[in-house]
Amino acid sequence: MTLTYPFAVLGRQVLGFLAAVGRIAIFALTGISHLFRPPFYPKEFLTALLQIGYFSLPVVGMTTLFTGGALALQIYAGGARFSAESVVPSIVAIGMARELGPVLGGLMVAARVASSIAAEIGTMKVTEQIDALTTLSTEPMKYLVAPRLLAATLAVPLLVAIGDSIGIMGGYLVGVTRLDFNPATYLKNTREFLEFWDVASGLWKGAAFGFIVALCGCYFGMNSARGAQGVGRATKTAVVTASVLILAANYVLTEVFFSA
Repeated sequence: MTLTYPFAVLGRQVLGFLAAVGRIAIFALTGISHLFRPPFYPKEFLTALLQIGYFSLPVVGMTTLFTGGALALQIYAGGARFSAESVVPSIVAIGMARELGPVLGGLMVAARVASSIAAEIGTMKVTEQIDALTTLSTEPMKYLVAPRLLAATLAVPLLVAIGDSIGIMGGYLVGVTRLDFNPATYLKNTREFLEFWDVASGLWKGAAFGFIVALCGCYFGMNSARGAQGVGRATKTAVVTASVLILAANYVLTEVFFSA
């Protein structure tokens, strides 16, 4: 073993990582380009919108409801050390709108939707249905990928908005019933301290997270290996990659919005 062997191993890993990033970027640009060129498939788009948005609402709603309640309890416990219990309504609202709502919504959608898309498209590849689409002169990227990218990009911000409202309501319920806040005062503090940009930044994050979820599901599904193990591996990789990219993108977007 030579002294340069560790550097060779590291170099191969770095080159492999950059190659994977390049493939995903080309896949994403190809999918986006098909959004603006006919033919269009509105039925596929509406089906994806229903699957990604409406059917993800219960899990996002339950997650944000309990998170808002737990956040109110934690902030109250911390604020009590400095006689600052009154900040609970404002911190819950800002925290849900700017950070927890988009991130939790994105992760829940990634767990549910990225796996579903990867498994569906991966199964289509294994059973040669994608080859059949090509034989019938139907572009798979336009028929399978583009509608899901658009649907997820539009649906997740709506889920985030609803999740924000439910999370703030969870904090309100805990604040009023458990922490003895006056209902009118709690709502007044929430309205006064929550600004438009707090909500807007969370919605922009939701759009980015939705695109990431659909992109990972479609990419790993389209590149799934043959057989049941290949589909299972693609499904697992799609969820893990989407979750990591959501957390990374969250930091980058937070830096951008913080600097703006």
